[in-house]
Amino acid sequence: MSAGEVLERLELEYREDAVRARVRDGVELYYESTGSGPVVLTLNNFFMTTPAWRVVTDELSVAHRVVSYDLRGHGRSSHPETYPSWDDHADDVVGLLDALEIDKAYLLSTSISTVLARDVALKYPDRVKGIVLAGPALGPRGMRRHRLVQRAWLLTLEHHGMAALYAHLYPEVFGAEMIEELGTPGFLGLRESFLALSTKEDLTNGLKLALTGESSPDLLARVQAPTLVVIGDDDVLLSPSGAQELAAKFPDGRCEIMPGAGHLPFLDDASGFQALVAKFVDEVEANA
Repeated sequence: MSAGEVLERLELEYREDAVRARVRDGVELYYESTGSGPVVLTLNNFFMTTPAWRVVTDELSVAHRVVSYDLRGHGRSSHPETYPSWDDHADDVVGLLDALEIDKAYLLSTSISTVLARDVALKYPDRVKGIVLAGPALGPRGMRRHRLVQRAWLLTLEHHGMAALYAHLYPEVFGAEMIEELGTPGFLGLRESFLALSTKEDLTNGLKLALTGESSPDLLARVQAPTLVVIGDDDVLLSPSGAQELAAKFPDGRCEIMPGAGHLPFLDDASGFQALVAKFVDEVEANA
């Protein structure tokens, strides 16, 4: 499935009949669950909400159970007065698994949510079967570059608004092939989707949190779960060689590089990405 096909099928509407899972007093998380089999739990970056995952996990859900949810403070989940910490978000992951009576899951993360996947795997190793880091915001020598980019995005958002933020991040997040394929109609269509997915307050809170937390690559050596790093070879935030170095930091790490893809490789080639995730999950299951 090409980037153009993904854009044509992209869904933003919430399911009105969906229920929210109560993970603790005062905290309910909007979620969707599709398919059956080994559980793959998607972790949003701060620019995504649950509906956006449907088109890029539809093939994965044929033989796996895909659970997607809105982070606390985003989308249709509870919006607390105080924005959650990384620890709070990690606790929410396990709270959701408990609420859905899921013992263990694979975590499918993207961009800044790869930090959350790492933290959950460290804090709750017995609940994580494996983690997928797509376009990670982690680096083999730290996160300074990613945080400089995130700080620039935050300044653009605060001083110029969401449309300007979209124009800023578009050429940094999407690969050159995708940008050429989509052209001006794709740029404008994705901008409308971007503006509809989140509020300025939600994005501000998320980007501020992205600038905090542990950044040492030494933490990766403590991750027990099998780990798959998936990166596009046109990801401007982490090079293919950097991705391979990052994967080598994990005790059981491996790396897949998707030709022509950008920072969000599941948008450039949704079918190819899902095939890589399915292969990873099936291999871990076979070796369990």
